[in-house]
Amino acid sequence: MRLDKWLKVSRLIKRRTVAQEACDGGRVSVNGKTAKPAQDVKPGDVVEISFGVRKVRAEVLSVQETVKKDDAAAMYREI
Repeated sequence: MRLDKWLKVSRLIKRRTVAQEACDGGRVSVNGKTAKPAQDVKPGDVVEISFGVRKVRAEVLSVQETVKKDDAAAMYREI
């Protein structure tokens, strides 16, 4: 699954366009490397997002096309 879509489905970022802008701005990395919006993510990858001074590190646990709001947090584990 594309990184920008996974960020939206997992609810780490609310909108896909915002996720694309974050990736294009160099604020998202996967496994320590700056990521583009179209990069594939798979279970086991570590995604790091910079929100200003706050950084969020999350391990990808599952990749699903659609998920309910209550189950979205089960797609990742914060590190």
